[in-house]
Amino acid sequence: RVQLVESGGGSVQSGGSLRLSCAAADYAVGTYCMGWFRQAPGKEREGVAVIDSDGSTSNADSVKGRFTISQDNAKNTLYLQMNSLTPEDTATYYCAARGDFYCSGSYTFWGQGTQVTVSS
Repeated sequence: RVQLVESGGGSVQSGGSLRLSCAAADYAVGTYCMGWFRQAPGKEREGVAVIDSDGSTSNADSVKGRFTISQDNAKNTLYLQMNSLTPEDTATYYCAARGDFYCSGSYTFWGQGTQVTVSS
């Protein structure tokens, strides 16, 4: 069965950087759409960045210019490079995958999440 395992979360100070990883099992990274989502306490889950089957990416306005989504097909891993972090980025970050080439629509597979905490 498909498994997505996130890692790389942690606690950093404002202005710092983190790189999240999402290792996939029984799912070929780079074949279909994948994305990163986050959910802060008391808030709804929101999309952060997505990458579709041809490598096109899209970021939420709140992270444009700071976060970069990428994938390494050989390592079967999705990444999220996060720079210039602010306390507003504090959330649990989830990796998600679809069984479709493009990123419109719901996501079928989800990881367990990794916590990112940014202190001021």
